[in-house]
Amino acid sequence: SRVHSTAGIPRRSRRRKSIAIAYESAQGDGAEQGTSEPQRPRWEPRDWRQQLERIQEMRRNRDAPVDEMGVEKCYDSSAPPQVMRYQVLLSLMLSSQTKDQVTSAAMLRLRQHGLTVDSILQMDDATLGRIIYPVGFWRNKVKYIKQTTAILKQKYGGDIPRTVEELVQLPGVGPKMAHLAMNIAWDSVSGIAVDTHVHRITNRLKWVKKETRYPEETRVALEDWLPRDLWREINWLLVGFGQQTCLPVNPRCNECLNQDICPAAKRH
Repeated sequence: SRVHSTAGIPRRSRRRKSIAIAYESAQGDGAEQGTSEPQRPRWEPRDWRQQLERIQEMRRNRDAPVDEMGVEKCYDSSAPPQVMRYQVLLSLMLSSQTKDQVTSAAMLRLRQHGLTVDSILQMDDATLGRIIYPVGFWRNKVKYIKQTTAILKQKYGGDIPRTVEELVQLPGVGPKMAHLAMNIAWDSVSGIAVDTHVHRITNRLKWVKKETRYPEETRVALEDWLPRDLWREINWLLVGFGQQTCLPVNPRCNECLNQDICPAAKRH
């Protein structure tokens, strides 16, 4: 679901963004603290419910790459829960800047070698690199996987953390991966997972008050208005929609059910 990149060490893998990661705040507003100020009506995008319904219709067949080879299809569902959670985290780390097809194939090769915390710690870097190639930035990922796996062994008894705050402290794990790990591995909705597809599409649909520059900004903007019961499915819906219809370049607007109500639609 990510943009494919050539293998190798980037000069600067990605510039550190100065966006603070906002976590779940305590529930409750001024109303609970005795203030009587009337709440302003919550902002929400025009036509968003209709747009969402149409995207759900377009995704009804579940036949995008994310449906067949996404992270939820990459781990061994018959493995012990701790091993399964580790495999979920590793597949998320591999998926950054990499197409689902490439991530899926790399995960299959890893699992054939016995994909556990101990097997990765015993594997030398060159072998690990050969197995995961050609995922994007594979050399960096070898380093991150080894570092993160060692931390999981030492600090978490071989399991993965169960909070977003701890997950994003692991080398090579960003906010999107952390929220997806919480969702898939721990069955907990901690926030909206925003990747390049979700970031692009929500800006095109104007589901953000003003244009956002980074996925983390987009996540905060979406969580401000999108009903929480939609947080779990929105990533899956928009990633597949972005892979098949709302492409990064030359989106297939003429095939999109939202053509008449999309602010970014190219109408012919």
